[in-house]
Amino acid sequence: MGRGKLVLVTIELGTRLGLNVHRDQWPSTPLLRSYESAGFAWVQIHTPPRPMLADRERSRRHARALRTALDPHGLRLLLHAPDDLSAGTIEHDRAFDGLLDYAAEAGAEIVAVHGMDFPIAEGSSAAARLDERLAAEERSLQRFAARAEVLGFTLALENRAPVWPASPVLPHVGYDVLTLRDLVRRIGSPALGLLLDVGHAHICAALRGESAERAVRAALQDAVAFHLHDNLGARRHDLGAPGVDPLRLDLHLPPGAGCLPWDRLGPLLAGHHAPLVLEVERSHGVAPAALAAGATALLRRAAASAAPVAAAA
Repeated sequence: MGRGKLVLVTIELGTRLGLNVHRDQWPSTPLLRSYESAGFAWVQIHTPPRPMLADRERSRRHARALRTALDPHGLRLLLHAPDDLSAGTIEHDRAFDGLLDYAAEAGAEIVAVHGMDFPIAEGSSAAARLDERLAAEERSLQRFAARAEVLGFTLALENRAPVWPASPVLPHVGYDVLTLRDLVRRIGSPALGLLLDVGHAHICAALRGESAERAVRAALQDAVAFHLHDNLGARRHDLGAPGVDPLRLDLHLPPGAGCLPWDRLGPLLAGHHAPLVLEVERSHGVAPAALAAGATALLRRAAASAAPVAAAA
């Protein structure tokens, strides 16, 4: 990669980087100013809880207040739905319709939703019920994607990961990036894509003894946004780090503070066009400016180191 190309990648990263606002935090003017001054172009904000989304009047009032808070700052909005929202039931679909109203009122460009977030079934009867639930979700998502297209934003299905090792909770269908990708492709709507969480993909791949690179590469063309954060993978042999929970898998560390293979993932991310939203747990105490600088440097180094290999090939 020549110097001109490297500068271009750096500039493009600046227009794609975003940062999460903690789900319990309101995007105040000082907070949003700190994001702007750090160089972020996107902000991720969590909606009110599912019951509030079903209350259309309150939901719209909240969305209008959010739009008013964002307007002076020029940050592009990625909205994150409640973690427990899954399309396909009367109750959840009512809240999902409220979510779309909220997104339109708030001016969101992308709306992240957890897809296929159901435990893998054990036994034939449980498997049949799971199949019915997945089919119901798919039918509802077809409708919601059509409505999102009319409203002018994109729904993004996010892959998840287990939070703790050896959890008594069964693995979920939506832990598999490629299964989610196939759902997106079956629906085939221009207003539906993947929110590819590379930290979660790393955990799930590590638990299977694989690399996250395979899944990320196979799903790249369907990605409309990325979540960036780091962790210690499957934490085999009691892998730890100073100041980090000794058991938790989903640590949401700053990129580069864990063991994700950024040298292999970085070029894939840097060469894409979708937003790169940092989801770093605020307890790690890293300032927005440091997060932006660290992520940009990490991806730029990965892209630069991959260039000679690509040229030789």
